[in-house]
Formats: sequence, C-alpha cells, structure tokens
Amino acid sequence: MTIPVAILGATGMVGQRFVSLLQGHPLFHVAELCASSRSAGRPYEEAGPWRLGGDNPLPHAVVLPCDPALVRSPLVFSALDAAAAREIEPAFAQAGRAVLTNASPFRMAEGVPLLIPEVNPDHAEWVRGRSGYIVANPNCTHQAMTVALAPLHRRWGVEAVCVASYQAVSGAGYPGESAWDILGNVHPIAGDEEAKVASEPRKILDAPELRISARCVRVPVADGHLVGLQVRLASDPGVEAIEGALRTFRGPHVLHSSPVPLIHLLQGRDRPSPRLDAGRGAGMAISIGPVLPCEVMTVKFFALAHNAIRGAAGGAIANAELLHARGLLPGA
Repeated sequence: MTIPVAILGATGMVGQRFVSLLQGHPLFHVAELCASSRSAGRPYEEAGPWRLGGDNPLPHAVVLPCDPALVRSPLVFSALDAAAAREIEPAFAQAGRAVLTNASPFRMAEGVPLLIPEVNPDHAEWVRGRSGYIVANPNCTHQAMTVALAPLHRRWGVEAVCVASYQAVSGAGYPGESAWDILGNVHPIAGDEEAKVASEPRKILDAPELRISARCVRVPVADGHLVGLQVRLASDPGVEAIEGALRTFRGPHVLHSSPVPLIHLLQGRDRPSPRLDAGRGAGMAISIGPVLPCEVMTVKFFALAHNAIRGAAGGAIANAELLHARGLLPGA
C-alpha cells in the first residue's frame, strides 16, 4: 500500500513536476490535485495545459479547491506561490496534515525544518510528536550550493562564501521572464533572491556565524541553476582532500530519490553544463567542477543542480521519503 498525497498548486510548473515524478513512486501515489478557484471542479487536462514532456498522466482527475476540509490525503505537497502558501499551508498543518512545501514564507520560521535530506536529516526530528506540520524545501539554488558546502563544513569548517548563481528561466515559473527580457540577455534578479541565498545555509548547516555574499542572475537557460563558489575554510587541506570529501559525500539514509553517487566531479573548461549535466541522477545529482585553489579564499568551483527537480519537486519528495524513513509522517 502506498500513501495517498495531495498536490497544492497542481496546475503550475512545479505542481506538474510533482505529478510527473510521483508516477510509479514506491511510497506515494497522487490521490488529489488541488488548485485555485479558477481550476477547481474541472478535469486536470482542462485546468491548464501540460507543459512537460510526454502526456499528462492524470488528464481526467477532477481538480479540488485548496481546502483541507475537502482533501483527505495525510501528506500534502505544496507548489503554491508565496502569497497563497502563507494562508493555505498553515490551514492544512492545523488540520493534521504533513505539508512539504517549496514556497518561501516559512523557511526561516522557528521550528520549521528547512531540509536537504542528505545534509541535515536530524532537523526532521523537529516535527516529532506533532499531528500536523510544515517542512520546507530551501531556495532551489541551495540544492547545488549547500550540498557542496556540507562536506567541507563538516571536515574543516566553512568561514565565508562568495557565490554567484546563474539561474534558469524555469525557476521563475510560467510564463516567468518575458522573451524580450531574457533572450540574448542576462537579468539581475530583483526582490529577495540574494537574501535567501545568503541566509538559508546558516539554518541548514547550523552555522549562524557563516558569512555569505551572494549575487543572483537569470540567464537564458531552460533548466539547471549553476553557482560559482569561492569558499574560505578554517584550514586549507588542499584540492585533493577537498575533492575526496565531495566525491564520497552521501546522506545517512537510503532514499528512493537520493542518487548514488550524489555528487559528480567533472573536469574540463565547459563543465558542469546545464544542457549536459542537469539531468544526472534523474535530475537529483549535483555536478561539481573543476575544483581549484582560490587566490583570495581557499577553494573555488562551480556546482550545478536541476532547479525544477532537485531544487523543487524532487527535493520535496526526497524530504517526504526521509520523514517516512524516520517514522515522522502523520499516522506512522
């Protein structure tokens, strides 16, 4: 028997990723699709066009409102935008549901785990004893950045990071950036994107003193966030030791969505590449390279993750797998 799940915001790009990734999942099955009042009551195929490859796997499922009184599933994946999530997600949590969210409003809230299952699985224990709760997925940039920092911080201590992220247009959802703005162009990201990149690793890594300077740029790439990292460590173990720590890093749990190897070390001036490497490990692996001494900090390298899979829907599904492995889902 697999666990029934509901998807909030099922008609959007991340919602569709959830639907796609959960087909044939060994632990979970999609039981309910939820969206705004504009879509509620309509078949899924009519509520919004399918924008991923292949066919819509649930075309005739009737879309429900995002109302916990009408949704029965104990586990809820949220692909809502921030404004809607701020109101709707707490209502589901108060109704005793486990809410696994990609939205930003509760990431830094006290008592809300901000999870990357291979990096900080013990934070999942914060929900123990609760009948309902919210567990947050970090900003999609962190699935490359913070996975790369974790083994270095554990062994030598990360003191400071300068990071530049080159973020794919799919990270803006649909329709996202206009073609006029992004084609043949790069677009410095306004809003609080840089603040999220600079603050969230402190919570994930239990490193409140970690200093991070971040710049974020939207680039004309479909999928795959590339980050350039310059990292200062408390000591300099040398490139070979750093590569060894990255190559062997993995989480303590065997999870369906966590690939082995988790980190792929690549060489060459053109790697990692969104076109060639974002899909590694079914979109859940992190690609890093080349690892070089840094003239100002200790070490520098690029890291890449698929922002819509590892950084969004796939990351939240892996969080749910971790909660299941630890007996932390409602009713477990």
